[in-house]
Amino acid sequence: MTTEYRQPRFQAPPGSTELVLVRHGESEPARTDRPFPLVGGQGDPELAPQGLRQAEAVADRLAAEHLDAIYVTNLRRTVQTAAPLAARLGLAPRVEADLREVHLGEWEGGLFRQRVAEQHPLAVRMRETQRWDVIPGAEPTERLADRLRAAVGRLAAAHPGQRLAVFSHGGAIGQLLAMATGSEPFAFTGSDNGAISRLVVTGPRWVVRGFNETSHLD
Repeated sequence: MTTEYRQPRFQAPPGSTELVLVRHGESEPARTDRPFPLVGGQGDPELAPQGLRQAEAVADRLAAEHLDAIYVTNLRRTVQTAAPLAARLGLAPRVEADLREVHLGEWEGGLFRQRVAEQHPLAVRMRETQRWDVIPGAEPTERLADRLRAAVGRLAAAHPGQRLAVFSHGGAIGQLLAMATGSEPFAFTGSDNGAISRLVVTGPRWVVRGFNETSHLD
């Protein structure tokens, strides 16, 4: 009798932690006459009306999944994006500040968006070199990677065998996925507001299971 071996579906290793990474909803526009308020030196805009709608769509998408905890950063756009899902599941979001966005130095407070829109020479160089710290005073990639790795380690240690919804930021999520895949630093920086990516963490092994899911936003 011939034995058949079917192609198996992916199974997370025992004790691994699944991070459902959600980029926050669209935040309010940057204005030259009114910089964003700062928290710890970083811009802290609220969600725009479209961002609030995206937050509800995220809740619609994830409410049926089993989630053991919800994490946000210390910046309110992640808190506001997580709020509808937290209310539906009855889970109080926990803060992991080290999952916050990359620090943009002298371009914080909304100036980053202006400089990128203007095709400022440093913005062009930032993309070419794939380094945030081309911006004066911005966070070096190595420092960003260290704090994100430490944060993921804390989450994995606290939640073995569990699935977490982690509301974070485009630059931070992009860096996490670049670290998991060994890709170029900016390979995953283009996630949409409200998009979902997935990362399975087993000790030093990180497995990307999804990037930029947006069907719930259409």
